[in-house]
Amino acid sequence: MKGYTKPITLIVIILLIDQISKIWVKLNMTIGESFNVIGNKVLIHFIENPGMAYGMEFGGEYGKLFLSVFRIIAVCGIGYGLHYMIKNKYNRGFILNVALIFAGALGNILDSAFYGMIFSESTYFEKATLFPAQGYATFLHGYVVDMLYFPLIEGHFPSWFPIWGSEHFLFFRPVFNVADSAISVGVALILIFQKRYFKEEHQESNNLHDEIRED
Repeated sequence: MKGYTKPITLIVIILLIDQISKIWVKLNMTIGESFNVIGNKVLIHFIENPGMAYGMEFGGEYGKLFLSVFRIIAVCGIGYGLHYMIKNKYNRGFILNVALIFAGALGNILDSAFYGMIFSESTYFEKATLFPAQGYATFLHGYVVDMLYFPLIEGHFPSWFPIWGSEHFLFFRPVFNVADSAISVGVALILIFQKRYFKEEHQESNNLHDEIRED
């Protein structure tokens, strides 16, 4: 288990925070309900997303099924890759970043796979209940719960601005969840530190080749 402790711990922590926050929102808020955390710039705003991350959708019932199956295949691939990287002693930072991506992807799969079966439907007027006589959707057709909303900057483009002149803008518009955040942070850190990560792997590969030649 050497080398697995930190990645597994990180995955478990992300999944716990993600699922606890989603279940709390699902049971305590109605669709569209929100409350301020820090002024009007950091909000908890409950929506459900039948598609991809950050509120994007992937058309229709078959599109939803395809997306759920694709997610499961992707998570299996990421999980195998993570195991391979740990076994072959890749850069620890890189491994933890991949663990973040794995945890985030798995967190959203849990929503899609099981929430439709264990929750009643959330509406604009009623909160969901846990373990109803009949859930709101079948296996792999559940909705992903989103609740983190950061409308940091709002205003209008100047009249002289190309294309969007005088139009209203809002940054940051998407509503997302902890799982989405984990994926985004993992990908961003890999992009930022990729030279360091892959430089070390290249050096280790060269050292291994040198040892083989000496033997």
